[in-house]
Amino acid sequence: MDIILVPGFWLDASSWDQVTPPLTAAGHNVHPLTLPGLESADAPRAGIGLRTHIDAVVAKIDTLDAPVVLVGHSGGGAIIHGAVDARPERVARAIYVDSGPLADGGVINDELPADGDDVPLPPWELFEDEDLTDLTDGLRAMFRARAIPQPRGVAQDRQQLQDERRFEVPVTVIACEFPSAMLTGMIAEGHPYVAELGRIRDVEYVDLPTGHWPQFTKPAELGAAILAAVDRTSGS
Repeated sequence: MDIILVPGFWLDASSWDQVTPPLTAAGHNVHPLTLPGLESADAPRAGIGLRTHIDAVVAKIDTLDAPVVLVGHSGGGAIIHGAVDARPERVARAIYVDSGPLADGGVINDELPADGDDVPLPPWELFEDEDLTDLTDGLRAMFRARAIPQPRGVAQDRQQLQDERRFEVPVTVIACEFPSAMLTGMIAEGHPYVAELGRIRDVEYVDLPTGHWPQFTKPAELGAAILAAVDRTSGS
């Protein structure tokens, strides 16, 4: 199975390095992406928007012959959902890592402080305590040293969706900050934050209790959770 890994904000393909070993050991073809504007701290980010990142994922899908599994962390969840909408017939499963599908007209986060075309990694004080669970001082220093400013347009652009076949693509939600029971409860209550998720026909939930960056705080467990979802998809 071809597995495309889409990082969240401020991260490039290398952020998946500790997650991929069980996937490659199982014989899967793993494709971690570095999205436009995230190549380096000095990369140009003007004019790069949410659609730019979605198009980059779609372009990768189009280079592969068989159906793919998309994995999106954090803001990457909105990006893979846009790719599912663009290529629903090519995606065997979408896996959302502490994230979920962003509905039409929604934005990822337009409240993050921007500096021109950049959204730098904010001070830790701006995050919720749940975000930072298990993110030790050493991991925080590592993350900040490698963080690349996010293109402002990706954070602030509105999602544009058009193909309702996206609701037929099976989904796995790996819940980290908050338990899956909270998400299913919000769906039952009709909370708008999870309205798009609530419309998907086939959703499974996997609890991986930790903070918002499990690829750093629990990489082996995250890799195992992704592998299990892929194996269920491929029927192996």
